[in-house]
Amino acid sequence: MNAEAKNPKKIKLDSAPKKKKKIASLEKKKARIGYLFVLPFIIGLVIIYLPMIFQSINYSFHQIEYASGGGGIELVPVGLDNYQEALFVNPDFAETLRNGIGRIVFDVPAIVIFSLFMAILLNQDIAGRGLFRAIFFIPVIISTGLISDIDAGNILMQNAGSSIDTGTGTNNVQQIVNAMDIEMLFANMKVGAQLVDYVVDLVNDIFNIVNRSGVQMLIFLAGLQSISPAIYESCQIDGATGWETFWKITLPMISPMILVNAIYSVIDALTRSDNAVMTYIEGVYSQPDGQTLTAAMSWIYFLIVFLLIALVSAVISAYVFYQRRDT
Repeated sequence: MNAEAKNPKKIKLDSAPKKKKKIASLEKKKARIGYLFVLPFIIGLVIIYLPMIFQSINYSFHQIEYASGGGGIELVPVGLDNYQEALFVNPDFAETLRNGIGRIVFDVPAIVIFSLFMAILLNQDIAGRGLFRAIFFIPVIISTGLISDIDAGNILMQNAGSSIDTGTGTNNVQQIVNAMDIEMLFANMKVGAQLVDYVVDLVNDIFNIVNRSGVQMLIFLAGLQSISPAIYESCQIDGATGWETFWKITLPMISPMILVNAIYSVIDALTRSDNAVMTYIEGVYSQPDGQTLTAAMSWIYFLIVFLLIALVSAVISAYVFYQRRDT
């Protein structure tokens, strides 16, 4: 008793309860599992892709010289000579870049508008809409993987892609455009010739637009189905027309999907195997001493793609509406 009375502080410290260990929340556990799944990609990026990227950058600032007597190759620094040759000396590369970017400006709006239009139609309560959705997604499956390689060597598909020549020098698609007489139609409306050319090219390229709209259509469908039906019911009660509902409700609610599809369409168009710029760069690479020049061309193309994506993202993001959710 005397010892306890003399040391009261010691008694309090010894009797203090121990702190419990913190248990990780469910969100943190999921985050750790997510990092575990991403880990193989991160390892592959660091070990495989980053060395290749640095080597490509290094090649773009050098020139390859072969040592005499079969002693291997030597990289000679040349500064920005490869970039200057690609942009100012080689006339075909700059022209191919202009044509490729111009084609993107033409294709991307058409693909986004068409996929949105088809998603709205397929979102309606119609019989067999699941079948129609599958039909529009079939070109995406055909244009990837092994089936794409089989089609590339299929002579019948190549002939079908070029349409049927009737002996008059025009194919069937061009005959359809001529039969519709689009130029005469727009001439009566007093519109510019550039709009006429755009519509004619759009009709002639409808096959490629349909083939490249499958993924975008599914993204729009997911966005349309995420809109609460109660919003549309309140619009009907207020007497809003379908046209007003589309512009005031549907379009703002799916504007984030428009941004996603626009960026996806730009990347898809600029990285396709049949892209004119990539095909040209591959042709230059097969030429003697073309490895360093193609490295410079590839990085020029990468910077243009990056700037184009940033521009599209900045322009569309200014009009994107994000719905606030109560937390």
